[in-house]
Amino acid sequence: MRILFTGGSGKAGKYACRYLRDQGHRVVNVDLTPLVEDGIDNLIADITDSGAMFNVMTSYANFDDLDLGTGAPKFDAVVHFAAVPRILINPDHETFRVNTIGTYNVIEAAVKLGIPKVIFASSETTYGVCFADGEVRPDYLPVDEEHDVNPMDSYGLSKVVNEKTARAFQRRSGIDIYGLRIGNVIEPHEYENFREYFADPAVRRRNIFCYIDARDLGQIVDRCLATDGLGFQIFNAGNDTNSVDIPNEEIIKRFYPDVKVTRDLDPQEALYSNRKIREVLDFEEEHNWRKYVTP
Repeated sequence: MRILFTGGSGKAGKYACRYLRDQGHRVVNVDLTPLVEDGIDNLIADITDSGAMFNVMTSYANFDDLDLGTGAPKFDAVVHFAAVPRILINPDHETFRVNTIGTYNVIEAAVKLGIPKVIFASSETTYGVCFADGEVRPDYLPVDEEHDVNPMDSYGLSKVVNEKTARAFQRRSGIDIYGLRIGNVIEPHEYENFREYFADPAVRRRNIFCYIDARDLGQIVDRCLATDGLGFQIFNAGNDTNSVDIPNEEIIKRFYPDVKVTRDLDPQEALYSNRKIREVLDFEEEHNWRKYVTP
């Protein structure tokens, strides 16, 4: 497939771009900073500029496209990861502005240009736990895609708005638009941090103890590209197990004593449920933390 990928130079995006390239896709990264990788093309553009988004989606990927003599080939899908990645980088109003206007511009251009699939990055923060002022517990466990989204921060709120934006565009166009509520992204070198998590599991409370290996996230994106006809969908993007080495019985006793548990849980099963991506997208985890660090 020919894929336009926004935000491919970021922490999560670069791994997803590499994964898609390695699966044989043609990837054009749109970012403010190029991703210097063999086999990945780059265009520098700002997602908050609507005209720029229409322009990049009708652009050549590189000089080899000129040899076809048929104009710029059409993109088969857009993957939208570009964003201010969390609170406390920019002022709150700027985080909200960039993330919401940028997402509107990207999806609008894709829909109006007839690109048949959009995948966009939402976030675990939509559930209102991660960046809460004080401690907020989930309404129930495991946290699945039906859980209420009610954040109190600018970043989480921007992602909730983006989901509504995507749903509106899907309703008017009928194309496939899938949102990924991405958990805490872990790069390979960051598994060294898991010893800190084992020593003090409380540091993972705000993430609902979840993580997503950056390479497994690439697989999830690829599975979204390969799965057609679902309309508008939201998926939790997380690994199969929790990011700490204690069983769920102990996690719940220590951190969620009054939270309803809706079904039986395996001892290590992720409390940030990824059941939907396993059942609907056929995701198969490749990078469990136990391959890289011993409790």
